[in-house]
Amino acid sequence: MAAGLKHIDPAWAWSPFEPDKNRPWNIRLAAHLYRRAGFAANSHELEEAVRKTPAEVVRQLTNPEKDKAAEQDLDDLGKAILARRSPQSLSAWWLYRMLHTQDQLLEKTTLFWHGHFATSAAKVDDAKAMMDQHELLRRNAMGDFKKMVHAISRDPAMLIYLDSTENKKTQPNENYARELMELFCLGLGNYTEKDIQEIARCFTGWEVRRGKFVFNKYQHDKGEKAFLGRRGRFGGEDAIRIVVAQDAAPRFIVEKLIRYFVFDEPRPPAALIEPLARELRENEFNIGPTVARILNSQLFFSGHSVGRKVKSPVELSVGLLRALEARTNAFELSEAVSQLGHSPFFPPNVKGWDGGRTWINSSTLLGRANLVRTLVAGDNTNFAGGDLESQAKRHGVSQPNEVVHWLLELLVAVDVPGSARNALIDLGKSASGTASQKIAKVIQAISTLPEFQLC
Repeated sequence: MAAGLKHIDPAWAWSPFEPDKNRPWNIRLAAHLYRRAGFAANSHELEEAVRKTPAEVVRQLTNPEKDKAAEQDLDDLGKAILARRSPQSLSAWWLYRMLHTQDQLLEKTTLFWHGHFATSAAKVDDAKAMMDQHELLRRNAMGDFKKMVHAISRDPAMLIYLDSTENKKTQPNENYARELMELFCLGLGNYTEKDIQEIARCFTGWEVRRGKFVFNKYQHDKGEKAFLGRRGRFGGEDAIRIVVAQDAAPRFIVEKLIRYFVFDEPRPPAALIEPLARELRENEFNIGPTVARILNSQLFFSGHSVGRKVKSPVELSVGLLRALEARTNAFELSEAVSQLGHSPFFPPNVKGWDGGRTWINSSTLLGRANLVRTLVAGDNTNFAGGDLESQAKRHGVSQPNEVVHWLLELLVAVDVPGSARNALIDLGKSASGTASQKIAKVIQAISTLPEFQLC
């Protein structure tokens, strides 16, 4: 695939998707869009999507109509969760929000930035600080990246996580300066150790007191600093502005967006990155237009993208539930995805989750199958208020072959071998139990397929 990407015309790659006889706009491509721009869509949503153009669906996803009362209920629930003062409860709340939100793309993009500006409640044992950071990321997720970097640089949870709560001129802390360039804005190879040391001086005096950011002018190094080709008596805000102004910054962000929304690997070639990087800079680092262009592109709907990502545990579980119009206990779901290494608010380190193939090994494959079994067969899950049999009948399917076709269309991004499809149909015929139990067993069998792990 790496060789193939090098020969892709960037102008074609990022031009609007045009369905044709080889790539018709259908349920499968609509499901692909919803899995990447959110977590999944149910049958009704997919049928509605194919009656529109891809561009119309992308516009709907980037600017959805919202029930303000329902969204307010989600916010209010978050405030109630804060009363518990338990960071662990925040994970369950966010998963609940992912299941119920009318703005999947916003949640999906917020999850991206949570991994980008990774901060863990395992160290920042302050639920309010973690929720405040979460709200900061959500407010800016599809907006101004520059504004988000300035805000996150003053965020108490971030400063606590990177040991920058007391940054003194006599002993500058280099952690934030390093991560600002390496992980947040530029990437390795685009700065020097001397740049880190000088930028650390810019952030002296940036402290946290009683849970809030303060600037201690008495601890700020007012001397001249020299970094990234600039020289002056810079402060922290100046340092951020200079870092984001580097040519590497839009390329770094675009590459991460491509790998998040389009494919896990290989690394996209520079020629493919450059048009979007140029657009991002021209748009003053406004993220929304770049994300929309990616989601409506020829490359996104091509074989270079479909089925080229591994589902994270959150994508797998929330996607399964949303596709089947299911609801379950969010606290139990939080515990389950945590056991698979993907607990929101608890990234493993400052680099966030590695993602991609790292989600898959012999242990996690078994764990993923067990998670699916718990979700579809557990007493705490219902499907549009009923059971799986009634859910299937609502969509006009009852025979084993119809059920298998319906489930594969909803849950699997790529074709499964004919032998596997036939085995699923046979299972639907021969499995013991009620009709709902048989469907649950078919879903469990689907979850063990290699194709199910992809999105």
